[in-house]
Amino acid sequence: MDEKERYEAGLQVRRAVLGDAHVDRSLNNLNAFNGEFQEMITRHAWGDIWTRPGLPRHTRSLITIAMLIGMNRNDELKLHLRAAASNGVTREEIKEVLMQSAIYCGIPAANATFHLAESVWDELGVESRE
Repeated sequence: MDEKERYEAGLQVRRAVLGDAHVDRSLNNLNAFNGEFQEMITRHAWGDIWTRPGLPRHTRSLITIAMLIGMNRNDELKLHLRAAASNGVTREEIKEVLMQSAIYCGIPAANATFHLAESVWDELGVESRE
């Protein structure tokens, strides 16, 4: 793929995973300061990595959530917790990632993410407690 094709493929995946509303907000907020960065994210993160055939989006979602827990990046984590359902990730699977992250990333990180996930599901109108 050339750069333009990679960007277009990335934009398509980005929309599928994060939703049109989020992507439209990002694109509508482009300016001289952040424009190149947003293009790079779309082209490389979404066009180079998320389009690769080696892992399904479902698995990429789980991996991304785990890495964001370990890096303590709550804004991005919240975004990817919301997006996980688009990739077929269940709450039970997210719970298992959080349980594993408690061991490898620490109890405080997992605890904070349990609360964050429940707040995301509440915001989305999904019952977070069964």
